[in-house]
Amino acid sequence: QVQLVESGGGLVQSGGSLRLSCAASGRINSINVMGWYRQAPGKQRELVARITSGGTTNYADSVKGRFTISRDNAKNTVYLQMISLKPEDTGVYYCNVDHKPWGSSRLYDYWGQGTQVTVSS
Repeated sequence: QVQLVESGGGLVQSGGSLRLSCAASGRINSINVMGWYRQAPGKQRELVARITSGGTTNYADSVKGRFTISRDNAKNTVYLQMISLKPEDTGVYYCNVDHKPWGSSRLYDYWGQGTQVTVSS
């Protein structure tokens, strides 16, 4: 089992910055992709950014140039640096990882509990 603990959410004014962190713990063997998703009220959860174990990144068009995803493989931690925040960035941000347990060839999907980001106008 893998546990994910997120931190760094909060209330910020439009144009402000926040940095989210997500630390994975437990019986960790190999984490492949780490990512951040968000869900605004009344909307579906959407991908914000993802990063592979090799460092390849993908971003939603709406956050390109403003958000940066990074990871520390030694700490099993993924970060999301958010600048120039807009009210439409408001939502619950969830951490997601793909993990391959010891002795398995399968990847298992894990989600964090979510952290609220609120951007006021």
